[in-house]
Amino acid sequence: MNKVELFIACRYLRSKRKIRFINIIGYISIVGITVGVAALLIALSVFNGFSSIVTSVLVGFDPHIRIEKHGNISSTEYHDIEKILKSNIDITAVSPYVSGKAMLTTTSFNKVVFIRGVDEKRIADVTGLKDKVVLGSVDFKNTGSSPGIVIGLTLADRLASVIGNEIVIYSPNSVQYALSGISAPRGMKFTVNGIFESNNKDYDANYAYISLPVAQEMFNLEDKYNGIELRLSDFNNAEKVKKELQKKLPDDYNVQTWYDLHQSLYSVMKIERWSAYILLSLIILVATFNMLGSLTMGVIEKQRDISVLKSIGMTSKNIVRIFMVEGLIIGIIGTVLGVIIGLIVLYLQVHYQLFALDATIYIIPAIPVEIQWIDFVEIAFVSLGLSFLAAYYPSRRAAATIPAEGLRWE
Repeated sequence: MNKVELFIACRYLRSKRKIRFINIIGYISIVGITVGVAALLIALSVFNGFSSIVTSVLVGFDPHIRIEKHGNISSTEYHDIEKILKSNIDITAVSPYVSGKAMLTTTSFNKVVFIRGVDEKRIADVTGLKDKVVLGSVDFKNTGSSPGIVIGLTLADRLASVIGNEIVIYSPNSVQYALSGISAPRGMKFTVNGIFESNNKDYDANYAYISLPVAQEMFNLEDKYNGIELRLSDFNNAEKVKKELQKKLPDDYNVQTWYDLHQSLYSVMKIERWSAYILLSLIILVATFNMLGSLTMGVIEKQRDISVLKSIGMTSKNIVRIFMVEGLIIGIIGTVLGVIIGLIVLYLQVHYQLFALDATIYIIPAIPVEIQWIDFVEIAFVSLGLSFLAAYYPSRRAAATIPAEGLRWE
């Protein structure tokens, strides 16, 4: 593209048309692209914000990597694996655990939950349980005659339990013996020593933590573990560490990252993000259809000018580039304006919380936003790509103009 083509394209863009409706359609095209780009930028930034919030909640409470084996892990196997794990510089903490379902009962309520047996000395290193305790502490030591238990805030509310209350747990084995008539169900008494709030309703309502030895006794797993939890120096390295461990561990071990543990949730979020991206891109698509109409009518109106340009030596390629540049200029103006408006709205949301949320229901005070520069590339690609396609047909039509036909009646 040379300066002459750019100059003519800018003159055509600024010039007043004989049919004023053509100018109006051109302005509508710019407005449509601006609205579409701004909406895309805001929507993607909101999705980024929610994704970051979800990740911080999950990673802040869950281990970064979990290792399990079908048939459980013996103490001997655990010590062998621990040597492999400690040789990896990315792994900062290792802890075994026991997990299973059991029934929690109080004087008037009962609920089936997940019981997780953990090492009290290591639990703070591999998960965020200690940081999320709102009442009491992570203390599994015997209080009187019963060991301690830590439950979620929602679960405590449903069981009408507070610090110091007793809870009875019936394991699946004791219930099975009772159903078979061998013996009456025998429950284990626990004292509520801590209540946590993880900001994840699933955990707060369905999980309870007890000491590792007591859990092994409850689920008949003496000298065995259900799995191993790991903490990394950087959770973003989880996938890399997972691949390294899969090479070193036997094939019957299953290694899952924090992303794998919640893959269904992230899959839904990814589908929602792409759905919003495609739907909002339709706004830009409609705007470019207006641009196509505007440029096509402009080509019809400029038949004489095109014929004169060809007569003085311009080639069909030069004519194509003139109208392609005109279309791209419209796309660039709309894209830049849309980005500016989008950034202004996002700035106001970050600093002044234009769209607030009910703090009594949600864990955040306002709709979160996070700007990622890759979004600008995606949005610019869609906007300029559609503008390019919309300008292609009018440009080819202009290039097909025959000078003799355009100047016949002049």
